Amino acid sequence: MALENLAHLDKQYLWHPFTPMSLWLQDDPLVIVAAEGMHLIDQHGKRYLDGVSSLWCNVHGHRVPEIDAAIEAQLKKVAHSTMLGLSNEPAVLLAERLMKIVPSNLKKVFYSDSGATATEVAFKIAAQYWFNKGEKNKNEFIGFAEAYHGDTFGAMSVGRTELFHRAYWPMLFKTHAAPIPRLAAPLGGRVPGEIYGSPRPPSGAAKQIRDDCLAKLETILQNNASRIAAICIEPMVQGAGGMIVQPEGFLSGVRELATKYNTLLIADEVAVGFGRTGKMFACEHENVQPDLMCVAKGITGGYLPLAATFATQEIFDAFLGQPWEGKTFYHGHTYTGNPLACAAALASLDLFEKNDLVKKVQEKSQQLAAMLNELRDLPHVAEIRQKGFMVGIELIEDKKSNRAFDAKRRVGAHVCKQIRKHGVLLRPLGDVVIVMPPLAMQVHDLSRVVKAIHTEIAQL
Repeated sequence: MALENLAHLDKQYLWHPFTPMSLWLQDDPLVIVAAEGMHLIDQHGKRYLDGVSSLWCNVHGHRVPEIDAAIEAQLKKVAHSTMLGLSNEPAVLLAERLMKIVPSNLKKVFYSDSGATATEVAFKIAAQYWFNKGEKNKNEFIGFAEAYHGDTFGAMSVGRTELFHRAYWPMLFKTHAAPIPRLAAPLGGRVPGEIYGSPRPPSGAAKQIRDDCLAKLETILQNNASRIAAICIEPMVQGAGGMIVQPEGFLSGVRELATKYNTLLIADEVAVGFGRTGKMFACEHENVQPDLMCVAKGITGGYLPLAATFATQEIFDAFLGQPWEGKTFYHGHTYTGNPLACAAALASLDLFEKNDLVKKVQEKSQQLAAMLNELRDLPHVAEIRQKGFMVGIELIEDKKSNRAFDAKRRVGAHVCKQIRKHGVLLRPLGDVVIVMPPLAMQVHDLSRVVKAIHTEIAQL
């Protein structure tokens, strides 16, 4: 079939995620047909730098020989076998490898296939943990404002996003919403163009914001601790909320409060894990040990769907007993521990070690920050928020009055579409331009991405 027909067939048959389809049907779709290194290649042969890591999951680039070879070798053995009553070699070996790099208190891994399923597993484990211990009233959760944990019903309940989830609010379970500290208020009180997320200690104002949010979280716990199963947090950075970087000490403060009020702490590391923030896991920035931790996205290097939920030995032990005691965790997925995905993940971890990738992300993120600094004085750049290879560039119509762009103008989407002319693919969150490149992207390509952004924002 001729490649030029792909766009037509796409419009005829496909329904795309997080996409206003009425606008899509009026546009000329970009269809990716190949990839190489840091580039994606469309149906016309044009190459684009993958500036969002194919939705935040690509680590080493595309068509990586080592990962390709690992998947091909596993294909010659077995592509899939259930883990319900069976096990498989790559899943076992990957579990051993993962236990060597996750926080040391985590001892067990439960596989699933996406970030949302990983968080659903964590919520169900948390609730049943307390149930099995005889505390049947501890079945409520604390989430944070502007959090996002996925689009299944448990994930929507704990991480509610009005734009995404308001149609389902009557169907969601009760969650207590705690405030998240922002180093500048949305569209007000900010320092225009400032880059947040550098390693320096928080300012006095940031400390006050942090402490106020922790105090409000403690008030929720004081009033409801007997019913709270767990607190769930995206450590250090809220991703889909707009790359909101938390001030130093907030994550460790949440850990302290969870311990004080006898509730579990769930770390949703789906977006921030596997080197994205400059540590293998974001919890490491403050030496926090969660009771449950969720990962996905980067676990296979961005090759195949795989996710994992980690638990402490104490939590695991609460599910032990005879089948008739009702303590078993009756939950699973058809492709749990898929051998191909686990083989890809093992090869990806080999590359992390071989290339000392986490250290290189730390170094390159400082160079990236210097490049982003060139955007500070552009008239429509309100904030630049960065932690490692996670960047959000918030656009605003007028800095003096802190006036936002009219949402109907879809300025973020317009800028990202114009950036394609420079051979760069980006995707916004509203009027926040997101930059989430593969961790292995070199400085010269990072420079190309930032220059394209500078050019198009300057022309607004």
